[in-house]
Amino acid sequence: MQATTGYLVLNTGDVLEGQWLGAPKETEGELVFNTAMTGYQEVMTDPSYAGQIVTMTYPLIGNYGWNDIDYESLKPSLKGFIVSTPSHNPEHYESTNTLLEMLEQHYIPALSHVDTRALTRIIREHGEVYGKITTDPEQKPETNTVNETIVSTVSVREKQFFKTENPANNPTPHVVVMDFGYKHSIAKSLLALGCDVTVVPFDTNFAEMKAIDPDGVLLSNGPGNPKALEPLLGEMKQISESFPTMGICLGHQLIALAHGATTKRLPYGHRGSNHPVKDLQTGKVMITSQNHGYVVDYDSVNMTNWYVSHVNVNDKSVEGLKHKSKPLMTVQFHPEAHPGPIDTHHLFVDFIQQFITKGEKQHA
Repeated sequence: MQATTGYLVLNTGDVLEGQWLGAPKETEGELVFNTAMTGYQEVMTDPSYAGQIVTMTYPLIGNYGWNDIDYESLKPSLKGFIVSTPSHNPEHYESTNTLLEMLEQHYIPALSHVDTRALTRIIREHGEVYGKITTDPEQKPETNTVNETIVSTVSVREKQFFKTENPANNPTPHVVVMDFGYKHSIAKSLLALGCDVTVVPFDTNFAEMKAIDPDGVLLSNGPGNPKALEPLLGEMKQISESFPTMGICLGHQLIALAHGATTKRLPYGHRGSNHPVKDLQTGKVMITSQNHGYVVDYDSVNMTNWYVSHVNVNDKSVEGLKHKSKPLMTVQFHPEAHPGPIDTHHLFVDFIQQFITKGEKQHA
């Protein structure tokens, strides 16, 4: 069967040729690259990639297939997928489908046999790059900005409750996850540690949170520019000052914004599963899973009330914050990993310990 030629046309003027994976379907989005060697299923189903065309830098993708276990959301939200060499004959005992079958099932436009090294260099050189997957190399992308309402497309619309099967305490602690595009493994990590979990929409306000009356609140990861959610920051500040709170990735950035810090865009983002992060309290370096294009500006953090708990070893960017007097902690990386190392899973335990005190709530 003869392969159909496809093109990735970039707003930089570059055109890269490849082959369609599945039926040709045009799409546009922001170009990003992920350096993980494994975990393509988790990457493709991570809601933080909503609106983006994801390039996998590892040259062989699909060699262990696709399973029913490693979904990070009900369905993929990314706009497109770019690989160098796809594997059509996966070998893994949990595999139920091939990469191609899942691309076709979820209608994800994808190109293979693209020079992903050249594409990664272009993204690194230009930073914010937008592109179009098309059959016509003359068609230029019209998209040139991040969708300001992207979070609303991936957040739940009604609250969802999950009961732990491993109660660790009596009574069982209850954590609310504010869903900005949460990965399912975040909820699974909390459930495995003996917490009941309620997932609520991203725009849940303080009054609604107070009515739920959780032991702790977790602000999740998600896509887009954190400043697009500026109208909600007042509610987030009230919530984070009233309940033990943890922020992950976008949640980390939102808590920082709500408490007076600012955020900025990275040149080309941190996306992969081998990013070294240093714990400034212990001096220990941990390898982390990351997926973000924005960071908290170090100089904007109010050091009277906060301290920077973690920094990126490579570029010294802020990777974690802790409040000096409130049970409030944030991290830019993903403690739940999936994919990636589990070096920082203990942070979930640290978060839970903030509100477990003889079965009594710590908030009013």
